[in-house]
Amino acid sequence: MATTSSTSYFERIHDFVAENKKAVVIGTAAAALAVGGVIYYASTSRGPGGDLEKGKARDKKKSSKKRKTVNDADGPLLEEIQPKVADEEDVLSVEEIAGMSAEERTKLAGTLKTRGNTLYQNRKFQQAVDMYTRAIQVATKSEPVYYSNRAACYMNMTPPKYELAVQDCDEALRADASYIKALNRRANALEALSRNEEALRDFTAATILDKFQNESAAQAVERVLKKIATEKAAVILTTREPRLPSFTFVSAYFAAFRVRPLPALPENSSTGDNTLILALQALEAADYAHAVSLVNEAMEQGISWEIGKAEALNLRGTFKFLMGDVSGAKDDLYESVKIFPSLTQSWVKIASVHMEQGEGTKAFECFEEAIKHNPQDPDIYYHRGQVLFITNEFKEAADNYTKSSELDDTFVFSHIQLAVALYKMGELARSMATFRRTMTNFPQRSEPQNYYGELLLDQQRFVDAVDKFERAVELERAKPPPMNVLPLVNKGLAIYQWKQDITAAEQCCDEALRIDPECEPAVATLAQLSLQQGKIDRAVEMFKRQAELARSEPELINALTYQYASTSQLEFTRNYPEMAEQLAQIARSMAM
Repeated sequence: MATTSSTSYFERIHDFVAENKKAVVIGTAAAALAVGGVIYYASTSRGPGGDLEKGKARDKKKSSKKRKTVNDADGPLLEEIQPKVADEEDVLSVEEIAGMSAEERTKLAGTLKTRGNTLYQNRKFQQAVDMYTRAIQVATKSEPVYYSNRAACYMNMTPPKYELAVQDCDEALRADASYIKALNRRANALEALSRNEEALRDFTAATILDKFQNESAAQAVERVLKKIATEKAAVILTTREPRLPSFTFVSAYFAAFRVRPLPALPENSSTGDNTLILALQALEAADYAHAVSLVNEAMEQGISWEIGKAEALNLRGTFKFLMGDVSGAKDDLYESVKIFPSLTQSWVKIASVHMEQGEGTKAFECFEEAIKHNPQDPDIYYHRGQVLFITNEFKEAADNYTKSSELDDTFVFSHIQLAVALYKMGELARSMATFRRTMTNFPQRSEPQNYYGELLLDQQRFVDAVDKFERAVELERAKPPPMNVLPLVNKGLAIYQWKQDITAAEQCCDEALRIDPECEPAVATLAQLSLQQGKIDRAVEMFKRQAELARSEPELINALTYQYASTSQLEFTRNYPEMAEQLAQIARSMAM
């Protein structure tokens, strides 16, 4: 398992988002890594009204009485334009309609619509369509209610006529772009036609125009976003080339394992044997791209001795895991321990693969197998502690970190994780003391400073937290490049939480990306900061970049979810420019 460099950061991003969640207008409740400033549909909002509306009355204050739908025994309460009684039963010709006064046409259209409503209540949808069609023909102007109610008939037919429903809603919305019922109806039809991005546009607009009071539309946004993100992710994962994550991510992963000596070459080493040694040396030098290509080359060339084969499979399987090929990683790692059962690092990495697949029991079985082969390997206990930590078994995790340090007290991450586990257990004094002791014992390591800063930030001790992050940055700059940029991102997040200084926070993240252009936390944080400022265009670009960098399917789905949520908000402000400032005011007032 990796160090806290990934998990703790994303926990804090999640907390940061939670604190600012009221400023979010669009998003989903489920996929919450980084909601940011996209305006969010509150889960406590009230439910929708009935299926058909009441003409001009739809602008009046909503009644608290529950409205009926077509599925109720006595049908829905319909949108009515109350006319005087008209006696015309026959279909009028164009000439006859033209000969009527405007007042007569308006009255007759209202009567025809009322009859359509009655037929709709009785589930006679085709006859209701005929009445609404006649009302449209007779009316002196385009009445959006007539088109919207006819669309409702098309939606309820067997089979439904979704294309016709969309066309009628188009007409209704041409007459009244803010007609919420028509937006919701068109969105449902578009979703049924699998035109999900258009459906998201309409559900988004309906929810915002309805001032976030329609829970059904809010749930529809979440549902459609999930569809879009899941479908897009499936296509991306099957078509994109495998690639390594950022240097920050990969280095954090490998740093979670103690350095082992290179395997001794056989007396008559092959070309593949020597290439494997080059791959392992590239790994030591943090030259991960070359390490990948060299280990693949070594496997193709052939490795002559068993330990070497096991080491090569271990390394290749590790890189497959980092690049998202979980099944390929599992195959290589299992083959590694089949050849050399006492290679405990492979057992530990197999446990990581099982955890990635949600197979916790199998993960712990792998740790037990590793202990059988080498009970004195401190890495086993450290990584078992990591699994226990992420499953919130903090006491057991702390015991394993302690065991790891007892076997080898030179590994900084065992001490750091022990301190974090103690903190999670509520033992603040012991946690802080462990951190201070670790910083004293490892004065040239940036990690204790960085993670201590995280705990201080969690306590809102902003001055002390920023001081620790800055010290971590200094120590990283003093090392040979490339540097770990996570302390820079942490500093930016801390400054924002402390002073609401978005410019300074952005500068930290921009600097991190100049050093490591693929640093996922920096990209994610910039996306959120852009949303907080209403810079939706930039936020969309950052979410696109986050999707490109996503290693796993859940990470990709999350990034795509917020990319399309942000895009739908951007489209709303373009389609309803008069609402843009009002929307921003709502977000600002909710963020206070």
